[in-house]
Amino acid sequence: MILHPALDILDGHAVRLVQGHFDQATEYAADPLEAAHTWQAAGAVRLHVVDLDGARAGAPANLATVARIASETGLELQLGGGLRSEASIAAAIDAGVARVVLGTAAFTDGALLDSALAAHGERVVVSIDVRGGMVSTAGWTQTGTLRAVDAAAALAERGVRRFVYTDVDRDGMLGGIDTAAVARVADALEGELLYSGGIGSVEDLAALAALRHPRLAGVIVGKALYERRFTLAQAQAALCT
Repeated sequence: MILHPALDILDGHAVRLVQGHFDQATEYAADPLEAAHTWQAAGAVRLHVVDLDGARAGAPANLATVARIASETGLELQLGGGLRSEASIAAAIDAGVARVVLGTAAFTDGALLDSALAAHGERVVVSIDVRGGMVSTAGWTQTGTLRAVDAAAALAERGVRRFVYTDVDRDGMLGGIDTAAVARVADALEGELLYSGGIGSVEDLAALAALRHPRLAGVIVGKALYERRFTLAQAQAALCT
């Protein structure tokens, strides 16, 4: 499995939230490019970037910053946050990202999902963000009645092959993971899954690796890295055990 450091951008800064709450943001770098360089120097080859301003507004707000990160680091970026139109998806790809992450739009605009898959294929990732076992959308501000496993199965039937699964209740809490839930979601889809949420120790990473699930391709880690609970090298070693 491959580790993806998380880089969340809010008001032009690199931050981390607690359970997706915008009023509980901790700033880790004034310039997100500084954070990107830090992870690059530590050995990262991929970054998971979230435009939090875009997620809240419904349209990308930090593409210029994303373009700087892509051009000045050469890292493989996947970007989510506010990608809810064909134009915004195209603009993100023009900014240099390798993959675009659709969240809200994948659940509310079937035509957009279909057109994105037709135009960009496996460069399209769908994020299944979950509160209390149910899919949460609109920057994690709205939670419905669709179960994560049902969402994964339905999206797989529509041709989605790359997924991110985030346990929002655990996000930013450093309190550990629910490996059984991760396995259930991975079982329901085709293609590859990245997991995010609650990772606070190398033991959490080792527990994910121990699943040996053929569709669990990687992990997104944010706060634990920024808080120096472990190094990127230690994390990647745990994922390879």
